[in-house]
Amino acid sequence: MAARRAPLALLAASVALLAAAASADSWLYEKFNTDGTVRADYDASGQQYLYGEFSIQMKLIPGNSAGTVSCFYLTSGDIDDHDEIDMEFMGNSSGQPVVLNTNVWASGDGKKEHQFDLWFDPAADYHTYTIVWNPTNILFKVDGNVIRCFKRYADLPYPSSRPMALHATLWDGSYWATEKGKVPIDWAGAPFVVSYRGYSADACVSGGACPAGSDRWMNKQPDAAEWGTVKWAESNYMRYNYCEDGWRFLQGLPAECSRS
Repeated sequence: MAARRAPLALLAASVALLAAAASADSWLYEKFNTDGTVRADYDASGQQYLYGEFSIQMKLIPGNSAGTVSCFYLTSGDIDDHDEIDMEFMGNSSGQPVVLNTNVWASGDGKKEHQFDLWFDPAADYHTYTIVWNPTNILFKVDGNVIRCFKRYADLPYPSSRPMALHATLWDGSYWATEKGKVPIDWAGAPFVVSYRGYSADACVSGGACPAGSDRWMNKQPDAAEWGTVKWAESNYMRYNYCEDGWRFLQGLPAECSRS
């Protein structure tokens, strides 16, 4: 998903989703606003990057989080032909797995979701989520394990020219997040809180130099063991793969789906 959200939180911060007061002068009318220390150590300069390794520890919403979406993502902006790399955590009813939605947008072309049921309780403790973005591929990692590799093909769109800023957000995704919108947010459970810590960006600054040692991630491709964790995640926890959704792509699956 792309149409959503203002940046809310990074280092050691918490974000809360609250029911908004239904007053005539309320600044936001979509049933919620934000509260809490949402800009601790926020980079007010709006730092942008072109390639890097980005990591954060998150502790998600406990209990019934259905309808909420907690995010860690890179984006070049809200324009139609934007680039974006998403890790979106779609809340669920109590006792059901939280779904991690990974997606890549290039020149406004998205619809490349892989979704996974998380195999642990992401609200019980902090877990580490990482995006590696380089000229060859994009890797999505959970607690150090690669669960997805999005490859670059020379003739297909890939986020390679637009600098992107990093965001962490919490928003109301009732129309989409839980069982395709069947389960909306239960506002009786508000506030919904996501906590962040341990943020790091080892990345090339747009228009500037890359940090020392950047070849560690700039040239990174999955090794045999990491392809093994990708297969493990796909075999055991994958909920949705856009390359298997013929109903969505009636004119044919995206070109990368037929390539190794």
